[in-house]
Amino acid sequence: MFKFFRNVSREMRKVSWPKGQELTRYTVTVLGTVAFVAVFFAIVDLGISQVLELISK
Repeated sequence: MFKFFRNVSREMRKVSWPKGQELTRYTVTVLGTVAFVAVFFAIVDLGISQVLELISK
């Protein structure tokens, strides 16, 4: 088990971590994408709900 954590530690030192500005850009991209997808599916859901409501009347 200790060998595993030692290897993990060794590999983590090799990782190229993003710089502050790069991390901010990635974060904004992810949040923007999530917001877009959430709004898209909310509109699709609303549309399907309206169609089903019209059909059931």
